[in-house]
This record gives sequence, C-alpha cells and structure tokens, in this order.
Amino acid sequence: MKSIIALSTVSLALLHTFALHADMPEMGTLPYRGDGKHIMINEEDLEWSDIASMAPPAKITVIEGDLSEEEPFTFRLRLPAGYIVAPHIHPAYERVTVLKGTFHFAHGREFDRDKTMALRRGGVAIMPPGDPMFGYTEEETIIQLHGTGPWGIVYINPEDDPRN
Repeated sequence: MKSIIALSTVSLALLHTFALHADMPEMGTLPYRGDGKHIMINEEDLEWSDIASMAPPAKITVIEGDLSEEEPFTFRLRLPAGYIVAPHIHPAYERVTVLKGTFHFAHGREFDRDKTMALRRGGVAIMPPGDPMFGYTEEETIIQLHGTGPWGIVYINPEDDPRN
C-alpha cells in the first residue's frame, strides 16, 4: 500500500511539473528584444566577441537590445588586467555595475589615474550624456552597462579610437 501511495505522489508531482512548464512561454534568444518571451541565461552561456569601438582584447556580450536603436539595452564588457579606457563621451546615460574585479573610473577629459575611484564588485557609476569619463583595470574586470539607445562612444582624442 505504501508503494502505491508513494508512486501516486510521484506521479502527481510529475504531472504538476509538466503542467507548469506547458504554460511557460517560449524562451527568447540573445540579444533579448522584448518580444513577449522571457529569457534566462547563465554567465557561462554568454557569447563574447570583439568590439570595434574598443581596443583589443576587450570583449562584449550583448544581452538585450540593438545598440543602434532607441530601445533598452544591456551589455557586458570584459576588460583584461592593465586595460585603459581612454577619455570619451556617450550620447545617453551610462549606467555601469561592476560584476567582477575593480574598475577604476573617473570624470574628466584627460586620463589621470590619481583622479579615479576604485569601483569594486557591486559598485555602480551613473554618468550623464556628453560627460567625459575614463577608466582602467588592474585585474580582469567585467562591467555591465544598461540604458536606452541608441548607444555610441566618441573618444575625446580621435587617436584613441581604434576605428580610426
């Protein structure tokens, strides 16, 4: 009798699980575009690629949005140890969260290590459009940026732009 009750309990649990998943919407793909589906992804499943607007070996993974469109975006940058982000501006608010490492970040038109603040894991920076900024890393650092596009970067000194 106990085995019949146990089997019935397991069967009901499985039916309940399948019923829950049957009602779930189809999972979206990256980058997410707000298409009525939801997305869940683990860090190890993100796909990293080169980014034309930053010197190698910086890498980007776009999680949400089309950076060239007026829509929400979320992306991550992986910066190696010793990486310098030259002074630059953006056309929209920059919202940065440090996910790994330390990002030394500052406001200004000229790179100056002594003016930076060490943003550790969990640290946040918000910079308004057109406000010049710069930064550097001492260890591999991953930052996440989010906002509303279109997104872009203009280096204060055109010689710092790897696209030139």
